[in-house]
Amino acid sequence: MANVTPMFPLISPAAVRARLLAREETALLDLREEDPFAQQHPLWAANLPLTRLELDAWRRIPRRDTLLVLYGEHAGQDLAPLAAARLVALGYTQVHLLDGGLAGWLASGGEVFRDVNVPSKSFGELVEHERHTPSLPAQEVLALIDAGADAVILDARRFDEYQTMNIPGSTSVPGAELVLRARALAPDPTTRIIVNCAGRTRSIIGTQSLVNAGLPNPVAALRNGTIGWTLAGQTLEQGAARRAPADIPPEQLAQARADARRVAQASGVRWLPLDAIGALEEPGRTVYRFDVRSPEEYAAGHLPGFANAPGGQLVQETDHQVPVRGARIVLADGDGVRAAMTASWLAQMGWDVVVVQDAPAAAFTEQGVPAAAKPPAPAVPLLSPAQLLAQGDNVVVLDVGAGLAYLKRHIQGAWYAIRAQLEQALQTLPPASGYVLTCPGGELARWAAADLRVLLDARGLQTTPVWALEGGNAAAFTAGVARESGESRLAVPRSDRYRRPYEGTDAPREAMQAYLEWEFGLVAQLGRDGTHNFKVL
Repeated sequence: MANVTPMFPLISPAAVRARLLAREETALLDLREEDPFAQQHPLWAANLPLTRLELDAWRRIPRRDTLLVLYGEHAGQDLAPLAAARLVALGYTQVHLLDGGLAGWLASGGEVFRDVNVPSKSFGELVEHERHTPSLPAQEVLALIDAGADAVILDARRFDEYQTMNIPGSTSVPGAELVLRARALAPDPTTRIIVNCAGRTRSIIGTQSLVNAGLPNPVAALRNGTIGWTLAGQTLEQGAARRAPADIPPEQLAQARADARRVAQASGVRWLPLDAIGALEEPGRTVYRFDVRSPEEYAAGHLPGFANAPGGQLVQETDHQVPVRGARIVLADGDGVRAAMTASWLAQMGWDVVVVQDAPAAAFTEQGVPAAAKPPAPAVPLLSPAQLLAQGDNVVVLDVGAGLAYLKRHIQGAWYAIRAQLEQALQTLPPASGYVLTCPGGELARWAAADLRVLLDARGLQTTPVWALEGGNAAAFTAGVARESGESRLAVPRSDRYRRPYEGTDAPREAMQAYLEWEFGLVAQLGRDGTHNFKVL
């Protein structure tokens, strides 16, 4: 058989590794759904599912001449050529396919990692390994609580995670808030501070933040977080709402600001005035701009052009928020503490980080959450909720929204499918006189309807109508369309999201223990991979 020249240029795994080591801007993109991505992928691969490519690409990869490297297979189909064509249509000019795909990466000796947010989690393990971050086992922390010891427990996760389950008596202080607010919660320097998350990473980073900032209090992480607490047979609290005070005494704020700046400077962070930030937008450089305050503070007023990424979660989710390895990151806050502490960690992870210096309050003029940049949805026939009701059982309703949203509630009788797997879904769906595509808000359904039209036409079914439901499920439920919940009709498996072993209150003990053992092995994996460029302060 003659060799077929690919439509898009190939790039070898060795060339990708060389770019990563040199910190040349590279977006290594895994096009599969999140669950197969989480099973194995290179350290710096970012998950950009083909399903949501048009909706997310411009926001996550803002510079159109970024060098993109694509890979990903599903059911024997190489997703990369189709994704490459779509990315070119979106304006990207340097689109490459990873030679041999993931199999080629493995064959070349490339290391692969399990789970999500792996760069951050492996970095956290390296921090503990090199700095010997202090920690206490769950049994010892419970003994302190029972004895009424002078101690505070600070939960470094997002507030919604904290509300789902938390250590009894703990207070929600998301990661980047710790140095800013810990003194207000433990003003006596002899008070013990214990930091926890669900597993290990945010506990380690949060604890080490307080140590690096020089708090005089004895500080320790809750070893293995809520997982360790559960495995010790101890009871978690649910539905708590304790948060740190919003107002910080001036003397505490001044001390926190000085501490944060010292740590950030030692990490190689730079400061620039707001009017100098634009100069960072030079040819060939991607610049991400983030406001690291809480979503509520961000919505009340932020610097124009800055997206919201609370600092603790930004450090935890660098692969999602900043998929272009080698890019520049600009951070802003309103206090001089949170951006500096967040920047200190990102710089240690090998990012080029700049903090906006002393932006005046009058500059925080933009309110609300700006709409994400994305192309207009394709023009497809629309069906109103009233027209759907009139159709009765004559059409198949296909929900292409998130699997968890389908599980929670969907239109009665609707099937679940993944947009990138519509061809496989057609093999399971019953014969239909027409198809109605829907999702919670209606946007993704329009893209899926256009895809389904192409598939049906290729099968000679040009006369079978395909609609997108106008307004999606939200409009349908408002109009009185019946709903149901559960996994009633799955045309394809729900692989769009990887179930974290540390989330919720019903994770199997075996999965939690296996997750901890996986985390313990990350430092060795980093050594084998060799592309991380981490340098712990």
